[in-house]
Amino acid sequence: MDDKMAQILKATSTLFRKYGIRSISMDDIAKELGMSKKTLYQYVENKNDLIEKLLNHLINSSEACITKDESDRNAIDILLQVSVKVSEEIKEMNPSIAFDLEKFYPALYRAFVQAKRDHVYRKIKENLEQGIGEGIYRTDLDAGLVSRLYVQKLIDLHDPEFLSSVDFSFEKVFQVMFDNHIRGIANPVGLAYYEEQINKQITQ
Repeated sequence: MDDKMAQILKATSTLFRKYGIRSISMDDIAKELGMSKKTLYQYVENKNDLIEKLLNHLINSSEACITKDESDRNAIDILLQVSVKVSEEIKEMNPSIAFDLEKFYPALYRAFVQAKRDHVYRKIKENLEQGIGEGIYRTDLDAGLVSRLYVQKLIDLHDPEFLSSVDFSFEKVFQVMFDNHIRGIANPVGLAYYEEQINKQITQ
């Protein structure tokens, strides 16, 4: 992806998060970028194409990716970092985005949800296997089943009907779901480590 396309996607994501998808026009996006609409159309065919490119980009480069890196953090540390990043993204998220996608771009929304489901499933399964190997997750876990259950909870969390039926913020619901997930998979050693890290975050 070239720099200009990355700039377009970043600006589009910012506008959608703030104002929702339906209310933002291609004119608004071009204005935000400081370019003409004609120039914008050199990179995307239309708004539908722009949304598809943005959703694919979010799948491929999501900050919520759960993976190992060169710092060799343990599985719980990785999940904690992910939770911070996701919480930061959620704070900026306009709830109308899911509603707009499902109502006005249903095919794109279904494809996005399916791709997200597959991606998160693989990463959660890798994290579970890592944690078991490190001796901080329970050894009796069925990594495949637990991963599928986690993914389903995450999908339910993004369901517009669910979002409209709860009295808590999306961020709060995610935090509770995340906390329950770790407490359900950690063994006593992992749980002690997790609570130690949580206490450090609170006192910082």
